[in-house]
Amino acid sequence: MKKTELAARFQHACACVTAAEQILTEIDSKFGDADHGLTMNKIAGAIAQAIEESEGGIQSMLDDAAMAVMVLNGGSAVPLWNTWLDGMQEAAPAGDEIDIPGLQAMFAHGFEALDDISGAKVGDKTMMDALIPASQAIAAYTGQDESKLFTLAAQAAHDGAEATKQFTAKFGRAKSYGEQTIGTPDAGATSMALFFQGLAQS
Repeated sequence: MKKTELAARFQHACACVTAAEQILTEIDSKFGDADHGLTMNKIAGAIAQAIEESEGGIQSMLDDAAMAVMVLNGGSAVPLWNTWLDGMQEAAPAGDEIDIPGLQAMFAHGFEALDDISGAKVGDKTMMDALIPASQAIAAYTGQDESKLFTLAAQAAHDGAEATKQFTAKFGRAKSYGEQTIGTPDAGATSMALFFQGLAQS
């Protein structure tokens, strides 16, 4: 996969998140600060602009995206997304091409970096409910088709985000609402699933 194709997938991912700003705000307004839509719009906008302006290889492109997110003012999502992107760039190739094992290494490293600071597991009703199954789907893929890899990851992330409706929040402001949070999906998991949905668009 060329850098241009990966960049296009990241642009689609950012567009999916930006388009859902109102939905994310609505979800977050129930048990959070009602700022997740705005924060994710900022994050997606920063990533999209950094990728568009990046002139280096794949590693440089992801490093630019991570740096663009790091300087934002926003909620807890900002350091989490910065950490994920920064972890990915550390394992990304310096050149303009990446293969399936390269993508797997990149996403595995991104997940490990975020997992180190998050501490959240599946069932805790956080963005990790979407990222963990998506990361597992990428790691488990044995084929040669990058599009299939992203499609499987997007489906896993979507299913993970949907499952958060059944969970009680264990992190953040929503934690204080306990079982009242059952029935509402997690905003962070929803935005992560939307990002993967965009990555699946070539």
